[in-house]
Parts: sequence; structure tokens; C-alpha cells
Amino acid sequence: MSNRALEVVEFLLTAHLYGENRGLDENDLPPRYRRVFWSEPEDDAETDEDAPIGIERPLVVTESTARKATGVEHPWDAISDLMFTQKEDFSGRISLTQPEMATEWYLERAEPDRLETNPTIAATVEDRDDVDVTHAEARERTRPIQADRVWIDSLLDQYFDEEEDAEMLDLVQVRAPEEIEMTLEDLVLTQDQEGEIQKLMKAIEHREYLADIGLREIGKILFVGPPGTGKTTVTRALAHELGLPFVEVKLSMITSQYLGETAKNVEKTFEVAKRLSPCILFIDEFDSVAKTRRSDEHAALKRAVNTLLKSIDDISLIRDEVILIGATNHPDQLDSAAWRRFDEIVNFPKPDRGMRSDILRIITKRMDVAEFDPDAVADRTEGLTGSDLRMVLREAVLEALTEERMSLTQEDIIDAVEDFEERDNLKNMNMMSDGEQLVAGDGSGHDDDEGHDHDHDEGHDHD
Repeated sequence: MSNRALEVVEFLLTAHLYGENRGLDENDLPPRYRRVFWSEPEDDAETDEDAPIGIERPLVVTESTARKATGVEHPWDAISDLMFTQKEDFSGRISLTQPEMATEWYLERAEPDRLETNPTIAATVEDRDDVDVTHAEARERTRPIQADRVWIDSLLDQYFDEEEDAEMLDLVQVRAPEEIEMTLEDLVLTQDQEGEIQKLMKAIEHREYLADIGLREIGKILFVGPPGTGKTTVTRALAHELGLPFVEVKLSMITSQYLGETAKNVEKTFEVAKRLSPCILFIDEFDSVAKTRRSDEHAALKRAVNTLLKSIDDISLIRDEVILIGATNHPDQLDSAAWRRFDEIVNFPKPDRGMRSDILRIITKRMDVAEFDPDAVADRTEGLTGSDLRMVLREAVLEALTEERMSLTQEDIIDAVEDFEERDNLKNMNMMSDGEQLVAGDGSGHDDDEGHDHDHDEGHDHD
């Protein structure tokens, strides 16, 4: 019997058992099934807060829902020859005629890791001698519903008015963990960064203990370092690792003169985080606080920043289950009022040679690179960040594709490094020289133009 049949039978069995056991809730369903059965509030509900939201019993399985949940193009064809399945021609509903037989069939074929991520089935079979997985273990391994995109969108729609709060919601970007591809295993971290992440994860795990002993000012961290060193990426990967919604706001947006009620927007930004808790609230460009506080203009913006600082004081990992992470490229611009809001400061320096080599190994792990020597490339890339190295490899891949190649050579990567350095030099070039704009040669034959042409050609030897 094919894996397609196993996928469909598991879906049918899960829907049946969930309907039978009223002690189970949404967190007992695998995320791939939750999104299929999620129900939105009705348009004619009296109020948003009273509207039904979530997953309602019974769970009705049709070919359409089975296709969405399992990825099997023709679900009924995959299981039609099994004795314990049936399809109603009129409604198109697919169901089990003999759930006990379906359970035995499933357990004979399912690998342990499949059962470990399905709390609904685990709750039913955990007392059997031939099953090693408990309901609690399966539930622990299953991402909670608060991390699902459908839950996040429904909650935002329920509590925030699309027209009234549109400006505030434009400030905030919310990602579900399932939408974050980067994981902590994909990153190269310093010992200091790894240590702080471990402490934060322990604080989350033992937050009740911390509250009992009076340590409540925990979980507010400031990431400091140049652009491209991984401050945002690490925060997103942490959200993925912990299965938490990722709420991102850029302070430069909040302090923009084109926004209206900025102080109100700041308050609602924190309200979003509290509504989505447990979550990570990431405040980027935190140095905007200091810039605005020093400015003599825009009193409304100053009030917004004061509101921001007060909101940071008021939010808590222990009480609100919100992890607050700020990031800045310019720590020198922060004043003491900003610094003291954070209980931990984490440095994000540019990677050294060893880190660059490790980053290159991770970036290229799914690439075909002949005789790749990451140490040699690391020697040539001093001063480059992890973000820069990804751009280098992207350039090498695209250049190879123009030659109809899907494999790289060491020379391709070295050429891409030199090309990146040239573009970086152009980015920092003063585009005015002695009052005259630098332009490419126009064929006029003047010496100066020929000189620029010569320089331009030399710069593209490696294209």
C-alpha cells in the first residue's frame, strides 16, 4: 500500500477520533489539519469578540479537504479499495466505516515519528503495549495553534478594526513560525550569542519559577552590531525554534513625520504583541529613539517615543509572555534611558575567518561546488558579513546559470567575491569629482573619458 493511502487514512482517522473525544482541543490536531478545518467568524455575528472562531466539531472530510490536508491529488482513489472506508456520492464526504480496523491498519504501517506528531491518535492508542508514544509527548512535539497563520490572522481581524487601525497595522509585520524558513541550526553564532539564547530559552521554560522568586524583569534583550550580522535573522530563527509568532516593528516607521497618531500607534503595537502572546516582539532600528529624543522638533513624535519607553517598561515575559528584542546598528546613539530598558546586551560583530568559513559551508551545503575550499574564500572575504557572503554566493550561482551551469567552481566564487567588492566600492564612491559628475565614456575621444573607460573595463575583468 502506498504512502498516499497512509496519508489519507491518518487524516480520516484523526478527524474521526477528534470528533469522538471531546477532551481534545485544537492543539491536539497536527498543524496541517488545523488550517483545513479552521472556521472564521460569521459576518452576521453580533460582535467580533462573541463570534465563533477556531475548529468546530464534527470534522467533515471531503475530497477537497483531504487534498488540502494531505497533498494527495486524488484522495479517494488512494483508499477506495480499503474495507473500512466509504464515500457518499451525494455529499462527497469520505469517512471510516470501521474505525478500529482503520486504527490497526494505520499502526501497522506508520513510523514512530509520524505518530509522535499526531496527539489525537496518540491519545487514543497510548495505553497499548505496542505503542511507545504518549499523548503528552506527542502534544509537546506539536506546534501550538497560537503559532499558526490562520490563528494569527483571525485574532488580528477579531480585535483590530481594518479601517481604524490600518495605520497601526502597517507598522507591524507578523510572521507565523511556519513561514520562517531559517532555523538556529542554519546560523553560525558566537559563544556569547549562543549563551544568551540558551539563557532566554531557559527563562521561558521556567518563567513560573522566576515569577515565584520575584525575578520579573527578564526577557528584554538588545542586539547590537553592524548591518548584515544576523540580528534580525537570529530573532526570526528563535521564533521558529520556539514556535512563537514573530512581531516586527521598525522604529523609523513609527518616528516618520508622515504617520498620524504615533503615540496611539505605539500603544497598539504592544497591544498586538500582548494579544498574540506568547510571542517575540522585535523592535528594529532602536537608535531612532535617541535621534528623536535629541531633536527639538516634532513634539508629537517625542511623546510617541516616551510612550514607547513606557510600554517597554510595562511589558513582561513573566506576566505577558512577550519576549522583547531590540536591535540597533548605532549603539553610540543610544542614551542611558534607552540602554536601561534592557536586561541583556548581545554583541553581533562581523564574523572572523573561522565564522566566515562555517557560514560558507552552511550556505553551500545544497550546492554543487567542485573542489570547494571555504577556508580559502574566507581568507579573501575579511570584513564581509554573513549577509554579504550570501550575496556573493547568489552572484556566483546566477553567473553560472547565464552559462547554463548548475554547478559551481572555486573560481566562480572567487570571481563573485571580487565582483561584490567592486559593487561595494561603487556604493561608497563619491559620485562627484572636482565638481563634475562621473560618467561612462561617451566616445568623444577626450583623454579623461578614455581614462574612465579604461577603469570601467578593468573593473569588469571578472564578469
